[in-house]
Amino acid sequence: MADKPRPRPIPAISLAADPASVRQRLTMLEHLLERLVPIPGINRRIGLDVMFDLIPAAGSAAGAIMGAYMLWEARNLGMTRGQMARMIGNVGIDFGLGLIPWVGAIPDYFFRSNTRNLKIIKRHLDRHHPASAIIDEGRRAKP
Repeated sequence: MADKPRPRPIPAISLAADPASVRQRLTMLEHLLERLVPIPGINRRIGLDVMFDLIPAAGSAAGAIMGAYMLWEARNLGMTRGQMARMIGNVGIDFGLGLIPWVGAIPDYFFRSNTRNLKIIKRHLDRHHPASAIIDEGRRAKP
């Protein structure tokens, strides 16, 4: 009998306000919203954000609320108004695209606002809180 692969354990999420905990929470949220389920045959992933868009209006609002949590964490990190404006724009575009019934999931699949916002936040954390940087996929974040 062949050994079955074991499921990956879900890492514990810290609710602390330190930059390393914020980075971990937002990385997991981005994974949940943008890369949760693989699509067979095309080697791409979708997350709850695209799935929510299949529910007219309410789904887009749910995705925007979850994206707004990233904005709240970014504000708590002391990010600049310019960075916050870019992030608000990303969430707004995502919300607007999702309002198109059924078809809105297609452009939302390609415009991954939460991934874009996570990159902005990680860049800020790497610059202002380099101790929070972690080794990610074999690469080390540049300070």
